[in-house]
Amino acid sequence: MTKAIPTFQYIVPASQPTPGKHLQKTFTRGLAPFAFNGARPSRWGSRNLYTSASTGVHCEPYIASQGRNQQLNLVHTRRFACATDSPTMEYKMIGPEHCAQVIEHLRHNFFADEPLNKAAGLCQNGSSCAALEDHCAEAIQDRMSVMAVDVKDAGTYKIAGVVLNGILKPNDTAKALEKLDSSGDAHFRKIFEMLHKHNLKHNLFEHFDVQSMFDVRILSVDSSYRGQGIANELVKRSVAVARKNGFRLMKADATGIFSQKIFRSNGFEVFSEQPYCKYTDENGKVILPVEAPHIKMQLLYKAICGDDQDDKVPNH
Repeated sequence: MTKAIPTFQYIVPASQPTPGKHLQKTFTRGLAPFAFNGARPSRWGSRNLYTSASTGVHCEPYIASQGRNQQLNLVHTRRFACATDSPTMEYKMIGPEHCAQVIEHLRHNFFADEPLNKAAGLCQNGSSCAALEDHCAEAIQDRMSVMAVDVKDAGTYKIAGVVLNGILKPNDTAKALEKLDSSGDAHFRKIFEMLHKHNLKHNLFEHFDVQSMFDVRILSVDSSYRGQGIANELVKRSVAVARKNGFRLMKADATGIFSQKIFRSNGFEVFSEQPYCKYTDENGKVILPVEAPHIKMQLLYKAICGDDQDDKVPNH
């Protein structure tokens, strides 16, 4: 299913640096309650990067302000268009209005193939999983997630990849573990019991003395777009979102070697590990027989320096 993408376009005035003729800056529209309504942003960021329109547009993030104490973070848009009429890839924030499209993407590209889901037999490719979809929808509600979209003709697009991020508080994991007892999905319960118990045992909140964390929960790329660096870009943009919103710490439960490599390449460090072969029941049977090459879950973290003075917001 495709849908037109609303965008905000602003022609850079003569007073701005213009290394390319016909230069434009293109931003994805922000989420409610803020809208530009044709007005120029009141404040530009300190790291604007300009690229000739003949080779594409690359704009760094900035904060637009409206009124007193009201700010909105926008993730920048990068166009990969060349001189020909090739498709463009854009990155935009995910809001609740995108939930159905994101879930549909995950049904076909993540739910059945993720190592733990596959080991537990959680669902088939393209099928629904109510418990997992609720988990995804909960993250989307936090408005910290990002998606890559391949823009088609007539203003339509296809989701090429998503990263679902949420805000995690100190008691959230314990509450989620208790909630699992009422879940009717034994496969879902098996997966998240391992994840929640590991996080409670290896407590990042206590270790780093923080009151909230930016939690990278799901990273997924459409099979037809893999190998193009989209997952890496989604993680980079998540780091930018976390920094802009004042988080001191990011975390991720990386269950496969590919996501683990991507996170580590973006500055994440291993805090703890859970080998799958050592996660067993009382009889010594492996609970989640994950297939090679995935051999362990890694709890990864990234400390964020709050040194961006231009876009400073209260720390979490």
